[in-house]
Parts: sequence; structure tokens; C-alpha cells
Amino acid sequence: MGSDEPLLGRRFEAARPEKAVADGDGDASFVQTCLNGLNALSGVGLLSVPYALSEGGWLSLALLVAVAAVCWYTGLLLQRCMAVDPAVRTFADIGERAFGRGGRLLVSGFMYAELYLIAIGYLIVDGDNLDKLFRGARVSLGPASLAGKQLFVVLVALVVAPTTWLRSLGVLAYVSATGVFASLLIVLSVLWAAAVDGVGFSAPGTTALRPTRLPTALGLYTFCFCGHAVFPTLYTSMKEKRQFPKMLAICFVLCTLNYGSMAVLGYLMYGGGVQSQVTLNLPAARLSSKIAIYTTIVSPLSKYALVVTPIAMAVEDRIGGAGAAVSVAVRTLLVLSTAAVALALPFFGYLMALVGSLLSVGACVLLPCVCYVRVFGRPARAAEAAAIAAILVLGSLLVVTGTYSSLVQIIHELM
Repeated sequence: MGSDEPLLGRRFEAARPEKAVADGDGDASFVQTCLNGLNALSGVGLLSVPYALSEGGWLSLALLVAVAAVCWYTGLLLQRCMAVDPAVRTFADIGERAFGRGGRLLVSGFMYAELYLIAIGYLIVDGDNLDKLFRGARVSLGPASLAGKQLFVVLVALVVAPTTWLRSLGVLAYVSATGVFASLLIVLSVLWAAAVDGVGFSAPGTTALRPTRLPTALGLYTFCFCGHAVFPTLYTSMKEKRQFPKMLAICFVLCTLNYGSMAVLGYLMYGGGVQSQVTLNLPAARLSSKIAIYTTIVSPLSKYALVVTPIAMAVEDRIGGAGAAVSVAVRTLLVLSTAAVALALPFFGYLMALVGSLLSVGACVLLPCVCYVRVFGRPARAAEAAAIAAILVLGSLLVVTGTYSSLVQIIHELM
């Protein structure tokens, strides 16, 4: 079945208003939307995927591909739900169409909590990596002082705030282009560190499979592909909405290749000793390491706005629309609040594992399937019905086991 054929079966095709699938009022081209989509998927998960591979073992690479395929499929399900009614413009709208007001609240809770924590993760990443480069940095303002990670989290928040003020995703695509390039450059820099700068590819501690750690690995893999909260925004921003399935396929294939390459490189280089951010393993004195770390630092500057935009739009809609001044105020307050949480809970690895196991699986795997079935009923095709049922069962199992495993690890480290 081609990706352009409706997953609902042809019996629903006649019931769809033509304008529902027609090109809309978006201003972003296909290339611009691809850049935004790649940027949304190529997040800080790139830094943690070697750690995920070390948790699951070499055979868990198959699970990375499986998770990518499932998330691509559920992304298409969201697009099909939106194509039915031009009034459906967000993930929350899909939830309301499926389950009423309660569905909107449920979807919004998962989606915005996930995006909010990802934005916090971006600030933590920059704080960690800047602290690695500039040990002992401190700024004093009267009786108050900031040092180390806390100082850099605040500085990054101040720098990233203006990028959130852009309201057009067509314009934001130019910022996204730098993020896509940054993700590729990080992988190439890590490869250079291993092949040229002497780190090598023969680290001890690699293993074929670690069954007891698979829930953690799966949670981190899912976190890598948690762009579903942004997909409806990308869809509504497109000039040619019929090209959304093609755009989504390109984004998932390229991101899976990038994630897989980084996972293999990092695991070969550091084995079981790889940290939750592979850049923290790199020898800081090497040029390749500096390039990777600096690129890691710059990357959130391009990604943060894309992640925060759906939250800001929801807040602005809630207060009855917003002029330019109100919009800037809302988005600035969002940045400041994420910085405050990042200062209070600077635990990147634990945070991302929990986000992946609970929020990403819920928002990116379970909710699209549940909403789709609720909107269109049981799929007419037996293969599609079986696929959705399997996704729901396995996704529910991962939510329980992955969340439990993540919480146990957090509690163990805190005690």
C-alpha cells in the first residue's frame, strides 16, 4: 500500500470534504517543511542514542528501526485525522474530535508536558557541555552569583528567547536548516575523534543483548522520534498538504540513518562506559571534540523555538488571540520557566529516559492509534487492524516497564 493511499480504506474516501485535503493557507514550501521536520526529529536524542545502545546491546538496533517505523506510521494516522476536517489544526483538536473535551485535555497534557520537558532537556544539554568547556566560570551580580551549569543554563535561555518570537514556520525553516546541519556535523565530528584523533573503535564492555535494560533502551529510542506534537503544526503550515506523507517518510529515513550511525559510533568508541551524552566522553582538548561540543551547544538554539511554538500557540489561543507584544511576553515567560526547572532538576539522562518511556510512548504511539480508531472506527483491512492492535499492546507494555525502570534508576541514584 502506498503512503499516499488513505489508511482508512476507500469506504471513507467519499465522505471526506474535498477542501479537507486541499492545499490550505500555509506558507511553508515542501523543502522548508522537510527542514522543520528533520529539525523536530533530530533532537538531543542524538546525544543519548549511544547510551541507549549500550543499555540494550547490539541487537537492540533492530528496535531502533522498529520504533522509527511505528512512529512514522502513527504520524500518518495523525495526518489522516486532520485531513477529514479543515477545522482540525492541532493534536489537541484531534483528541477532541475523537473523545470530546476529555480527549482534548488528555492529548494536550501528554503533548505539552513532553514538549516542555524536551525544551528543558535542551537547556540542560547546553549547561552540561558549556561547563565541560569552561570549568570554573562564575558571574557575580551584587550578593547573587551564578557558576558552572547554572550560569550557562541562564545564558542559553537568554540567547534562545528571541528565536521563539518567530511566528511563521516558513521563516523558522531557515533557523531549522542550521539545526539539521548541526546534527550531521556532530556525527561527523564524533567519527573524526574515533578515526583520526586516537579514540578508536575497540572499547570494552559491548554486548549483544541486555534483556533487563531493554525498557530503558526502548524509551530512549522512542524519545528520539517524538516529533508528533509538532507534526500537526507542520501539516497546517504546508502550502501543498498532499505532500505531507512524502515529507514525513524522508524525515524518518534520514533521521534513522543519522541516529543509527551515532549509536554505532558511540558504542564502538566507549562501550559500556558511554555517558548519557556522548559528548561528555570526548577528550575536550581535541579539535574534533571541540567541534562536536560546540555544535551540540549551538543545536538547541535552532531546535528550541520549534518545540516551544505549539505550547505558545495554545496559550495564545487560550487567552483569545494575541498581538505581537502579548505573544513575545508569553514566549519569553515560557523560556524563563523552562530555565527555572532546568536549574532545579539538571538530570539529563534520567529525564530523557522517563520522557521517552512515559510521555513519548503515550503521545507518539498510543494516542494517535486510539484517536484514529475512535474517529474512523475499526479499520476495514485486517492487516491494518492487527498492526494497530499490536502497537497498542506493545506500547502499553513499554509505558509500564519503561516508566518503572526509569523511576527505579532515578531513585537508586538519588539515594
